[in-house]
Amino acid sequence: MAMTLKSLIAPLLLGPFFILILQVAAEKPISEAKLESAILQDSIVKHVNENAKAGWKAAFNPQLSNFTVSQFKRLLGVKPAREGDLEGIPVVTHPKLEELPKEFDARKAWPQCSTIGIILDQGHCGSCWAFGAVESLSDRFCIHYNLSISLSVNDLLACCGFLCGSGCNGGYPIAAWRYFKRTGVVTEECDPYFDNTGCSHPGCEPAYPTPKCHRKCVKENLLWRKSKHYGVNAYKVSHDPHSIMAEIYKNGPVEVAFTVYQDFAHYKSGVYKHVIGQSMGGHAVKLIGWGTSEQGEDYWLIANSWNRGWGDDGYFKIRKGTNECGIEHSVVAGLPSARNLNVELDDAFLHASM
Repeated sequence: MAMTLKSLIAPLLLGPFFILILQVAAEKPISEAKLESAILQDSIVKHVNENAKAGWKAAFNPQLSNFTVSQFKRLLGVKPAREGDLEGIPVVTHPKLEELPKEFDARKAWPQCSTIGIILDQGHCGSCWAFGAVESLSDRFCIHYNLSISLSVNDLLACCGFLCGSGCNGGYPIAAWRYFKRTGVVTEECDPYFDNTGCSHPGCEPAYPTPKCHRKCVKENLLWRKSKHYGVNAYKVSHDPHSIMAEIYKNGPVEVAFTVYQDFAHYKSGVYKHVIGQSMGGHAVKLIGWGTSEQGEDYWLIANSWNRGWGDDGYFKIRKGTNECGIEHSVVAGLPSARNLNVELDDAFLHASM
C-alpha cells in the first residue's frame, strides 16, 4: 500500500483529535445485540475453567443469573475522574520501615468490628462508589474509636448531588470521602438504603432512580444533624503495593476502583486476572487484606457489594503487584473524625497516626 496508517493520521498528530481517536479505539463500543444478551455465558465459563493459567474458577453466579449485559453495566458506577477532582488531594506514601505480614485479613485483625465482614447489596443502582466509601469509613470508626456503627449509603447517594456525580448513574470515589469531611454522613439507622430487598424482586427494572434527599431520619427519635459522622480528610494512597498494605494494616480497609471485564461477572474462586471479554466499566469495592495462594500467586482480598450470591460468598481475590485491571492505581481513603462523638480522642491523634 502506498498510503500507510501513519501517513493517514499524521495530520492529526498535532491536534486534540489524535487523543480522541486513541480513546475511541481503546473503548470498543458494545453493540445493541450484545447489550441485550445475558452477561453470563457458557463459553466464558468454559474458556476460563479450561485455561490452566487462569488461576481462578468461573461459574454462573446466581446473583446475576437474569442480568443482561446492559443491566450488569449499570452496577459499575465509577466515573472517570473529572478535571480538578484530584486537585489538592494528598497522596499518602508509607515508608518501608516495618515488615508487614505475608497475609492479612482485616476481619481477623479487628474481630470486634462486625461491619468489616458484612457483605452488602447495591441492588440495580450504580452506587458502588458510595458503598466502597461508606463501608470503609464505618470500619475505620470501629478500628480507631471502637465505635460499632453502619453509616448510610443513602445519605451519600441522595444528598451529595453533582459534586459526587450522578447518584445511581455513577459517581467519584474521592468525592465521597470529601463529602464525609465537608458534610458528614448519618447512620444507616437514620437513613436506610432505599432498596432494602437488594433489588431481586420483580418490577425492579430497568433500574431504580437515585433516591431523593430528605435530610430527615426515618425514626422520629433520631435527629439528622446529631446522626452525622465525619471524616478528617480525604486522600489517595500511593500505587506502591507496600503503601497500600501499610495503609490497611495501620488504618483499616480502603476503597479501590478497577476496570471490570465480562469474565469478572463469572468469578467464583481463586485469584482473578482478566482472561476474556470486553471492558464493561469501572467498579468500586472495599479492600480488606492480602495473601498468597497455594499456587504462589499474590492477591488482594476484597469485599464486593453484590450480595453473597456472587463470587466467593461475596468476596473475591485479585492478582496483587501487577496493577491488575488498574486495581492499585485508584486507592482512596480518609480517617474518621471525633466530631459529634462522645469520645476522649481527638482529630490530632488521628493525624498523628497517619
